[in-house]
Amino acid sequence: MGDDERSRADAQLLRDSAREPAAFARFYERHEDVVLLFLLRRTDDPELAADLTAETFAQALMSAERFRSGPAPAVAWLIGIARNVLAMSRRRGRVEDAARRRLGMQPLVLDDEALERVAEVEGDNRMLELVAALPPDLRDAVVARVVHERDYRDIALQLRCSQSVVRKRVSRGLARLRSELGGDHDETA
Repeated sequence: MGDDERSRADAQLLRDSAREPAAFARFYERHEDVVLLFLLRRTDDPELAADLTAETFAQALMSAERFRSGPAPAVAWLIGIARNVLAMSRRRGRVEDAARRRLGMQPLVLDDEALERVAEVEGDNRMLELVAALPPDLRDAVVARVVHERDYRDIALQLRCSQSVVRKRVSRGLARLRSELGGDHDETA
């Protein structure tokens, strides 16, 4: 699914949320890790990040009908909500939970399994840092192919180069990531 298709799908999920709760659940599943990692990087506290993530999605659910799709993807709107939730919590010295209370959601209690999940997402942070450190041409190719699962032809059109150049960039990018992670050096992509 390309970026434009993903943005349209997200916008549709948000529009459908009021009458179809499963639509918001799909939106939540699609973006939970991004929001959690965003907040974890800013708080360095897994329990606090999880609590802020819950409030972020509660506020998103309450304002889903007001979302208007545009050039920025829905995840940008969601990160904006997360920034506001974090800022409000810092100002007040506590995690705000007004949206969750309005929705009748129970307080968040993290068990060992939930904390392990947060730690797993935090562990993915190393990979995100390594991908971000790749040269732009390699990073763009790897993200398009591996993260967004786009085919080589579409990537080549976007990057204005041949499919073989894209394949080589993906291969070189993955080889660098494996090298940084201490893995094998096989260059198949």
